[in-house]
Order: sequence, then structure tokens, then C-alpha cells
Amino acid sequence: MCGIAGLVERAQPEDTQLTLKAMAAAIAHRGPDDEGFLVASTRDGDHVVGLAHRRLSIIDLSTGHQPIGNEDSSVHLVFNGEIYNYQPLRRILIDLGHVFRTLSDSETIVHAYEEWGDSCVERFRGMFAFALWDARKDRLLFARDPFGKKPLYLYESGGRLVFGSEIKAVLAAPGVVATVDLQSVVEYFAYRYVPGPATLFQNIRKLEPGSIAVWEKGKLREQRYWFPPDRQPWTATEPLDDVPSAFREKLDECVRIRMVSDVPFGAFLSGGIDSSAVVALMSRHLSQPVKTFAVGFPETEYSELDYASRVAQHFKTDHHELIVSHTELMEHLPTLVRYRDAPVSEPADIPIYLLSREARRSVKMILTGEGSDELLGGYPKHSVERFTPAYQILPGRVRHDLIEPLIGTLPFRFRRIKTAISTMALESEELRMVRWFGALAPDEITDLLKVRPSSQRKTSELPFDVDPNVSALRRILYFDQTSWLPDNLLERGDRMTMAASIEARMPFMDRELADFVSRLPDRWRVHGRVRKYALRKAMEGILPPEILDRPKVGFRMPVDKWFQGHMRNYLCDHLMGPDCRTRDLYRAEAVRRVVTEHVEGRRNHGKLLWAMLNLEIWYREYQ
Repeated sequence: MCGIAGLVERAQPEDTQLTLKAMAAAIAHRGPDDEGFLVASTRDGDHVVGLAHRRLSIIDLSTGHQPIGNEDSSVHLVFNGEIYNYQPLRRILIDLGHVFRTLSDSETIVHAYEEWGDSCVERFRGMFAFALWDARKDRLLFARDPFGKKPLYLYESGGRLVFGSEIKAVLAAPGVVATVDLQSVVEYFAYRYVPGPATLFQNIRKLEPGSIAVWEKGKLREQRYWFPPDRQPWTATEPLDDVPSAFREKLDECVRIRMVSDVPFGAFLSGGIDSSAVVALMSRHLSQPVKTFAVGFPETEYSELDYASRVAQHFKTDHHELIVSHTELMEHLPTLVRYRDAPVSEPADIPIYLLSREARRSVKMILTGEGSDELLGGYPKHSVERFTPAYQILPGRVRHDLIEPLIGTLPFRFRRIKTAISTMALESEELRMVRWFGALAPDEITDLLKVRPSSQRKTSELPFDVDPNVSALRRILYFDQTSWLPDNLLERGDRMTMAASIEARMPFMDRELADFVSRLPDRWRVHGRVRKYALRKAMEGILPPEILDRPKVGFRMPVDKWFQGHMRNYLCDHLMGPDCRTRDLYRAEAVRRVVTEHVEGRRNHGKLLWAMLNLEIWYREYQ
């Protein structure tokens, strides 16, 4: 697990070396153990290519220095991530005549490229983002893992290409201008995050998950090599005799291969079924207790520490707990906005960072349950979205004149029912997908924002490019897997753990597990009112019943309450005080209304206020 950066430009090699050092220094937290650089020129002398690397040593601690090359140094690589199947690939490559000098997974990528070219990425099972310079062909290859667990940002201007694991590395290169993209600001409020490939900065974009990019002869071309299999409709295959056992065996393998490490490791444990399943399977492969780490809050109704403790006791783990309050949130939020190079989309970022920092005291790598909901159908919306086609068949008078007004009269405690009905009423699939997570509707954005983007940019069609015969469940899961996950949750997981210099591995984010699940009928994901059905059946007799049968809670923080109490002045000072930087974005009366309604308890605008607060902090950090 590391950080990479680099560039291609028309410059002197000595200038490039200084730039690379500045870029690497900007992401030193991603790799505090080592650094390395390469400066090379194209054969015609028109371009200088620079590669920079910061290393967090997890595998092959003594000989895994990067950039790493092949036998004749014609190919060099900088790599961020882990290749979990590197050992069998290594054996294949040795049989094919390749000579290895290290035991690292990074060297396997170099020889795999030599043997199979760009298609080598299709053989890798892991999380990765890398840049590979092939001096023989004067070409630079970039690649990002299928789900987008590891980030890679690109900047192009005037024939110059700059890249890095984080935006701050790109911004460290002289001449890169940090200009706000107003279209992305609008999309931020429409999604509660900026959907890829865009960022909040003009000219800085993400290489999309499951993609490669090749720089050659001054031009960059991109190509997708993998799509989540839920993009296609389910087709009947030979049924499995025992789906729960087969699923458990596949998940167990995903956990086991992620436990390969030359440093101490543990697991995050929330007390939900996902992280509990990971801990249960880890305990099968260790002779000593699993080190587990859990975080909670003083407000007991939001804290899951009791459930995490029950799981820890059941599997006799070496358990550690941390309590986070509003004080830590206000203290660390600006720092975490800097680490993320973007607004902190979810309040849970803060406890994840603090828990990562606590875990770093005794381990260097952890496993998490991230991605299970998006793969297996774990959110309430995954149950409800299946009924959208039937609901929209109802006559308009029944929906608009009877059902929706009746639902609108329900008190706040029925907010999920109100959200479900209002969202199912939306005929636009694109709008409905983002509304499930509480983003603003177009009319609400118009009411709030007075700025308008100077140009209309089409965002990626990826979350919606499914086969028309795909089921409603698979459609919404595909959106989650190609937008919500890579652009929000996985980005959070990467930044918050790497900010603490710790590696996070996610067994549910495995392409072979995704293929397996996608071959199952939908009922193995959502079975009546039971979500993540295959996982629950697979873990019967392994997890305690009170964990197995728990409804989805989510990693919530009591921010709504804090905005009305402990954080009220903090919120008002940022959004309405004299130092507010985002004032010109909003209609002043709309800001006053949402703040007043929330702090007085008349309406819950918690998600919107969190988004506004974080955008304000981001402006203060970057403008």
C-alpha cells in the first residue's frame, strides 16, 4: 500500500526531479517507510517521464523498493495496492522463463506486463493503481482495479500530463492551477459527492475503475477492461446444491488471501453482519486472537459498541474500543478535508480516521466489511426499488391525489416511508438512483444555489448503461457499484486509512465474489424483506443469532443532534459568519431558512447542512 505520482512534460530532467520530490512529499502519509524516483526521456528526446513512489511496507519488507524494473531496466513500475494472487502468477511467469529478484507483488506486475501486455490487468485479483513506463515502446500505462479501491487522478494541459494517488500530489506540480469547477459543485449537491470521472477541480479527473489509460506519442487514450457483472441480466445456470456453503467457501477464500502480510494486522468490527463475518472467518485461519477495533459515540442510541463487544467475546478477539464525540469532529474535520482533497461526504469519515489512527499503534493493515451492502443488497432501498415499476403503473390520480398527500401528513419518525414513496414516484431512473441517498432534487438545488455552471458537462454514463432487461434490483446495485462505491465509500476508505498510514483490505470487494453472486437468482440477495440473504444463510451457526438477525443500522453519527446543540455555533459561524467563503454560491434566504428550521427542530436538514459545511471548509482549504 503506497502512494504514486509522476508526470510527462517537455522539461529538463533536473527540473522534473525537483517536481517529483515535491509531489511525493505531498503524499508522504501514504508511504512513510520509503521513497523512490525515476526520470527518463523518450527516445526522440521530446518528453521527460517522471515516476515517484512513497512506500508503506506490507509485503517483502527488505527488497520491495520502487520504482521497480525488469531484468534489463527497460520497464519500470510505481504501484499502489496489493495483488492477492501474485504468488500463483509468479509461479506461472517463472515457468515461462521470467527471472525475479524480489518477493514482492509489484515485480509480478512488471513481468506480467512483459508476458501479456496491457491485458495483464485482467489477471490481477486485488486493489491497485499503477503507472508503468515501457522505454522500448515509449509508452506509459496506467491501470486501476475493477471496483476502484485505489485512486488515480489525471491532469492534462498544453501537452503536459500529471498524475497522482491524491489530488494534492497533482497540485504540488508547478503550473497546475486549482480552479473550482462549478458544474461539479452542482453535481455535489445532486449526489452528495462528485460523480466520476470529475472532481471539484477543473482539468483534474479520476481514471475510472476497471480502466486502463495509455500515454503514447503525446496522446492519452482510456479503455474500460471490466464492468460489474450486474450490468447484464441474470441468466439461468446449473443450480448449486448448497448456495450458502458455496458462498461461505468463496467469501472465506476472499478473506484468507487478504491475510497475506509480513506485518501485524487486524480488523475493524462494527457489530454488523459484514464486519462480524470477516472477523469470524479470519479467526479460522489464525492461531492467535484476531485484533479487532471498534468505535462508538457517547450517545448510546447511535453507538454499536455493545454489539461489537459481543462479537469480540464470541470469537475471543483482542478487542480495542474508541469513543468519538463532537469535539473530535470539529477538531479533525478541516484536516480530513485536506486529506480527502474534497468535502467529507459522510460524517463517518471522522471516526474511521480516528479508529485507523488508534489501530496503527499495534497493526499496519486491517480488514473491513466495506462493500457488502452494494454487492449483496443491504440497504432498505434495495428492497423498495423492486416495487417501483408496479407503483408507477398505478393511475396518476391514485398516486398524486391519494397516496402521496396521505404519506406527506405522517410525522418525522416515518421519514423512511415518506422517502420511499417520494422516490418511487420519480420516473427518471437517473434522478431516482441518487435520491435514494438523500441528495437534493433539481428544484431544491435551484432554490439553494444561485450559481450556474458556465458549461454543461455530461457525467459518466457508466452507472446507467445497463442492459434494458436487467432487473430493478440489479440496476440499482449496478449504480451503487459504479458510482456510490468508488466515488464515495471506497474513496473514504482509502483516504481515511491512508491518512493514518494504515492499509485497509476489503474481502467483499472481490471480482470473483462479484461474479459468483451475480450468477445467483436475485432472491439470494433480497429474499422478501430479508436483505443480504446469501450472507445471512452462509453465516448461520457461525455468528451469534443477535448479530445474524440484526436489521441494517448503518454507521451513523448523531450530527443532526449536534447541529442543534454542541455544534450549532460552529455550523452558523461557517455558513453565515463573516468569513464564509461559499456565500456567493447560495441564495442567502435559503441558507437562513434551512439553518433555522434545523436548529429549531422544525425540519431535519442534517444531510444538506453537512454537505454545505464541508464545502465551506473545502473552500477555505483550497481557495
